[in-house]
Amino acid sequence: MMNSLQLPLDVTAIQAMLPHRYPFLLVDRVVEFEAHKRVLAYKNVSINEPYFNGHFPGHPVMPGVLVIEALAQAGGILTQLSHQSGTEGKLFYLVKIDGAKFSRMVVPGDRLELEVTLKRVIRNMAMYTCIARVDGEQAACAEILCAEVQA
Repeated sequence: MMNSLQLPLDVTAIQAMLPHRYPFLLVDRVVEFEAHKRVLAYKNVSINEPYFNGHFPGHPVMPGVLVIEALAQAGGILTQLSHQSGTEGKLFYLVKIDGAKFSRMVVPGDRLELEVTLKRVIRNMAMYTCIARVDGEQAACAEILCAEVQA
């Protein structure tokens, strides 16, 4: 992992922390980080995303479940960065979503801002409060619970 954190983190640094790869890596950059507190990351939404072929032809909209997945991945980055040692050989799985709300469509050309705050840690699980924004306007929010397991 990284000995000294230098922001922003690019996709190469993100790939060192998350097991996800194209087309399912949904975080492009980390721009703010407070250990054990919060992270702010970006997903650049491009018309080249494979899901736009079918969601919806002629009116491309990023699926809400993928917005939630992007928030969960940002939560995984928060956990990985907060525990720069001790997470080797462990994976974090999404186990619960509460209070998901979608208030704005995310479309090609948008930069999805992923703000994730650690709400609490319970044994091997972390609860995050998550907000996705586009141009400062909330697009989605949810509370997400992730669990740590041996890889």
